[in-house]
Amino acid sequence: MFEVRIHGRGGQGVVTAAELLAAAAFAEGRSAQAFPSFGSERTGAPVVAFCRIAERPIRLREPILRPDAVIVQDATLLRQTDVLAGLADGGLVLVNSTRAEAELGLSDHGGRVIVVPASRLAREYLGRPLPNAALLGGFAALCGLISLESVTAAIRARFPGPVAEANTAAAAAAYDLVRAHRKERARA
Repeated sequence: MFEVRIHGRGGQGVVTAAELLAAAAFAEGRSAQAFPSFGSERTGAPVVAFCRIAERPIRLREPILRPDAVIVQDATLLRQTDVLAGLADGGLVLVNSTRAEAELGLSDHGGRVIVVPASRLAREYLGRPLPNAALLGGFAALCGLISLESVTAAIRARFPGPVAEANTAAAAAAYDLVRAHRKERARA
């Protein structure tokens, strides 16, 4: 079983990201489960959502305490809460930011951390800084667990016409950035 924890703020599509990730995994024939955890339900408040992906039916119904991957939709949360708490050994971290890993204080996590400017990509393609779709594209490239095609199919099934196309374009752009970044690291 592969477990993902997604951190962000209310209004950024954290819960939607977990649901889309589960839908993409389900479309590939896997079992998947997505669920949120809320504190105060207001725009800007910290939000956590979870997604489990497995080859067999999932029987667990508790929060993910030892994730295999963490997606951080708002880098300011790195200073407010321990978003990497319980991260599995060798766990993957995807952060929405225009700053480098070292600037974010994440350089000690080695090649497992990838930063992608998801809000900037969303602004470019959607006209709004909603990073969730772009981060899912980046996540597909980072982990190889799901395909970009499944992510974009989940987005198209959830959103109508131009909104879907803008989100899929942002996801594809992030996918390409993460793949290029991983190739650079492999050469270094």
